[in-house]
Amino acid sequence: MEREIRIGDKIISENSPAFIVAEMSGNHNMDFDRAVEILRAAKEAGADAVKIQTYTADTITLDCDDPCFRITQGTLWDGITLHKLYEKAYTPWEWQPRLKKLAEDMGLLLFSSPFDFSSVDFLEEMQVPAYKVASFEITDIPLIRKIARLGKPVILATGIARLADIELALQTCREEGNEQVILLKCCSAYPTPYEDVNLRTIPNMRETFNCLTGLSDHTMGSAVAVGAVALGARMVEKHMTLRRSDGGVDAAFSMEPQEFKEMVDNIRIVEKALGRATYDLSEKQVREREHSRSLFIAKDMKAGEVFTPENLRSVRPADGLHTKYYEQLLGRKITRDAKLGTPMTWELAGD
Repeated sequence: MEREIRIGDKIISENSPAFIVAEMSGNHNMDFDRAVEILRAAKEAGADAVKIQTYTADTITLDCDDPCFRITQGTLWDGITLHKLYEKAYTPWEWQPRLKKLAEDMGLLLFSSPFDFSSVDFLEEMQVPAYKVASFEITDIPLIRKIARLGKPVILATGIARLADIELALQTCREEGNEQVILLKCCSAYPTPYEDVNLRTIPNMRETFNCLTGLSDHTMGSAVAVGAVALGARMVEKHMTLRRSDGGVDAAFSMEPQEFKEMVDNIRIVEKALGRATYDLSEKQVREREHSRSLFIAKDMKAGEVFTPENLRSVRPADGLHTKYYEQLLGRKITRDAKLGTPMTWELAGD
């Protein structure tokens, strides 16, 4: 059975165009007007939706300086505490209903990643069309259960997930009667080295979990995203900023608008090129086939002369006999005079 998930006015299925999401994250740099400008840029670049994040430093972590709260995993943010990072990166909640309305006025969908029960309640009041569960929250089963109960599409990023984590998160959604799940292949490294991406996991996830799949991509450039679509990704999420040089917590691995547009354009090209599995020829290919090879008289010949490699050749175009008869014809005699360039026929070959 083909799965079909609707987010707002967009349908996501195995046969639909990839659903393209621009992740704003903290790239607004705490400037509302900049956030609005990112919305406009995302729309112009061809995104279907913009995703934000709904948390405060206090709803996502504790204000604590103990070593386990300090970032030391070899990231862009090493040395500071989680609380300090999230104080810089969060999107003010009072902005979010306004951003959603502005996005919808532009023809964009807007949804979010909640990080605790209060943010889910807040987003439900906003009537968001879907929920994203961030990679590090895939182990938060109470949060996933609360989201799944709402009956809206659930997008699960799998960046830090082991197989058992994905199974449990999916099982939780299904226990709540929610089958509208999209699994995103993700690598929670910022930026992600290409050799760590393992795109072949995308079709494997689709087969293993019977879900629509996609990519949450933190690599540089668009090659990985385009490759993911070729492998069946039905959703692609990439971070977007206006200018990397403006700085910000996610700027270093975010796309600028023109880069995002080039990615979308290339994805749409690949989708057209993927087509279907077929050996039929298009009308253009049928015409081009007229220039394939066949057997021709390669020298002027008199009746009774013997066919040899010098006077019978496989050449373009395709007007003569098929080349598979070449060896069968060598040594036979031509039945009448024929000039160079005459297409070979059985009538010329005699008995």
